[in-house]
Amino acid sequence: MSGVIRVGTRGSALAVAQTSWISERIAKAAGGAEIELVQVTTHGDTSRASLSEIGGEGVFAAALRESLLAGDCDLVVHSLKDLPTSEHDGLRLGAVPKRADARDALCARDGLTLDELPEGARVGTGSPRRIAQLKAARPDLEVVDIRGNVDTRLGRVLGADADLDAVLLAAAGLGRLGRSEAVTELLELDVWPTAPGQGALAIEVRRERGDRLLEQALESVDHRSTRASVLAERLVLAGLEAGCAAPVAATSFLEDELLFLTATVYSADGTRRLTSSHAATPESRSAADLADAASDVAARVVAELLGNGAAELAPPEETR
Repeated sequence: MSGVIRVGTRGSALAVAQTSWISERIAKAAGGAEIELVQVTTHGDTSRASLSEIGGEGVFAAALRESLLAGDCDLVVHSLKDLPTSEHDGLRLGAVPKRADARDALCARDGLTLDELPEGARVGTGSPRRIAQLKAARPDLEVVDIRGNVDTRLGRVLGADADLDAVLLAAAGLGRLGRSEAVTELLELDVWPTAPGQGALAIEVRRERGDRLLEQALESVDHRSTRASVLAERLVLAGLEAGCAAPVAATSFLEDELLFLTATVYSADGTRRLTSSHAATPESRSAADLADAASDVAARVVAELLGNGAAELAPPEETR
């Protein structure tokens, strides 16, 4: 390694903030190496269409992956929920740092909570999963499909030209940007589960092993229980053949030597949903045993969901 680690990132304020945080940890673990951020523009950054129209699978990841494969950078940092579930022939997941808050956050005018929003209030989100949940919880609200970065979305509620009563955002992103003061309610995962991998970051590298110091640095920032949890959640998406923009929620965590997984599939209009919960016991806390437990519990959850008709609620991506 030349002493410079080139890290690929999207150019949004959130992407740069979370990539900078990861880069500092990587640099320190790699003996004080210099970091160079390589900003990459993705299709998801330039398109103004909704996620359901452009297809969520890979719209934020493809350009970053191309830059990595071309040798323009040594690693790339993704929001893990944006990463396609299928493996890439030339790339591997180098590390998954400890997950931040996986909850959704309501940012509303006047400090309102979801229950306190008046009938007909306008709530913005670009997520089909959040749209379905909103319609299920508060069918009297007007859900507005929006795009844009965090500041743009918050400005539509808190700005001088506000046209929305509230927006739904990821708590982790708000925290990384120092904007947690905008949160008026954190929605608990047991009643409002979130996207597979939400709150977690993914460090992707080329499949061939790199410099020894860089590999050691990646190992030092990898968090095994987070990796196992998000693997279980993402295997639900893969098993359902649903893309990362599908109305699917999943929550997994390791507690008392058990890996728990709960997944819910929603109809687009929020009127129907299916939920499955299972647990697996890893033989040890080794990476291999945790991965085996994640595969086991995800397979059982997927089988139960499909057996109960999940494919009708969230059809495989190629049929949508």
